[in-house]
Amino acid sequence: MSDTWVAVAQLATAAGTLVLAVATFAAVRSANRAARATERSLLVGIRPMLATTRFEDPTQKISFFDRWVKVDGGRAFVEVTHEAIYLVIPVRNVGNGIAVLDRWDFRVYVEGEERIHRDPSTFRRLTRDIYIAPGDIGFWQGAFRDPTEPIFAEARQAIEQGQRLMIDVLYGDHEGGQRTITRWSLIPHDSGVWLPTVTSHWNLDRDDPR
Repeated sequence: MSDTWVAVAQLATAAGTLVLAVATFAAVRSANRAARATERSLLVGIRPMLATTRFEDPTQKISFFDRWVKVDGGRAFVEVTHEAIYLVIPVRNVGNGIAVLDRWDFRVYVEGEERIHRDPSTFRRLTRDIYIAPGDIGFWQGAFRDPTEPIFAEARQAIEQGQRLMIDVLYGDHEGGQRTITRWSLIPHDSGVWLPTVTSHWNLDRDDPR
């Protein structure tokens, strides 16, 4: 009889241990889910998101190191000279956090490549960080200054022929995280102005880049 009670006690202990292990596992999973939800909520609170400005937004005066340009809301600035090509896009931060612009890439529009971006490590670095506060407007600016560079000739030809341009801008939050690429298409208008429109966003630091 004693052996039976010993076996029963051992089974009860094993069952109790199993129940405790299951409860602990469930608690850990629940805590992890709660932690991830909290982390996502915190990230949303500092997540930037760039979009196009409105036509009624004020004109911005923007400096390159060799000149000043003005760009109206809802329009882009595109100009070709013998020495340089100047590009400016006015942008609005519709996210909750400060946007810090870091890199950019230029491409001439090719049908079928609207959802493809190059390796961000190949993007051009901005010569200065550009900060855009949440709910506020700002700008992105870029320039080509080496007429012997192949991209200079490609960009000049595309602009002079009135082809659609694509600008990919890489930016993140003020802590250097939540890296995002936003693509603008610059569309030439009959009036001679260039109209920018956002066509894609890629979230680089999330499992689902979309």
